[in-house]
Amino acid sequence: MDLEQIVNEVITLSKEVGSFIRQERHNFSADKIEYKGLNDMVSYVDKSAEEKIVTRLEKILPEAGFITEEQTRNRIGERYNWIIDPLDGTTNFIHGLPVFSVSIALKEYDQLVAGVVYEINLDECFYAWNGAPAYLNGKEISVSKAPKIGDSLIATGFPYYNFEKQPQYIELFTYLMKNCHGLRRLGSAAVDLAYTACGRFDCYYEYNLNAWDCAAGVVIVRQAGGEVVNFSGGDEVLDSRELLATNGKVTGEMLEAIGRYFKD
Repeated sequence: MDLEQIVNEVITLSKEVGSFIRQERHNFSADKIEYKGLNDMVSYVDKSAEEKIVTRLEKILPEAGFITEEQTRNRIGERYNWIIDPLDGTTNFIHGLPVFSVSIALKEYDQLVAGVVYEINLDECFYAWNGAPAYLNGKEISVSKAPKIGDSLIATGFPYYNFEKQPQYIELFTYLMKNCHGLRRLGSAAVDLAYTACGRFDCYYEYNLNAWDCAAGVVIVRQAGGEVVNFSGGDEVLDSRELLATNGKVTGEMLEAIGRYFKD
């Protein structure tokens, strides 16, 4: 399989779908919102974007299955599966906050092998595949060199449902607030990971994530020289619903802080 060729096709697709999303944002109104659960919103834009994506991907790799947020397809492939978030940052999109993205990853058996994150508003496409560097709009990128938390700008995500671990989260948040350059919450896990890959963030952590939120970004961070682990330090992040992505230099310090404050 030529992963580079596949990624290039996915880049083209992501930009086309991104253009559709950008155009729809101009005419979007609140009466077009649907609710899947508490604070879990979706619109026709998410669904239409996903349909456009899966229709094209079926032609690029016909034997592949799909793991998608809006469940446009419910077919699991034996060897290959696409993991898709057609509009990561739906809440931002709905409210007109310009941080949202298209996120598409490819998994071969249990291994993530390629990922594309297209941040629509800045026209920035981050991508990577196994055996190659990570890129932003054709230019090779790498994670930051910050040696410790005290030198880091850290990204996170706030839970909008499932608040069982909120007390632990707040304790960790408070500690990091006092011990790093700053904390940011953009509202798109895919963008947080992409920004970690290119060194804008030194670290990103979040819990209660789904596979489609982070799969593409995980590939990009790892190929950019970073590390992505769960809160126990293991490599499995798609099913654990918790994720820590770093430049590789602050991983140990972050895991120590997570273990101290973010307890089960």
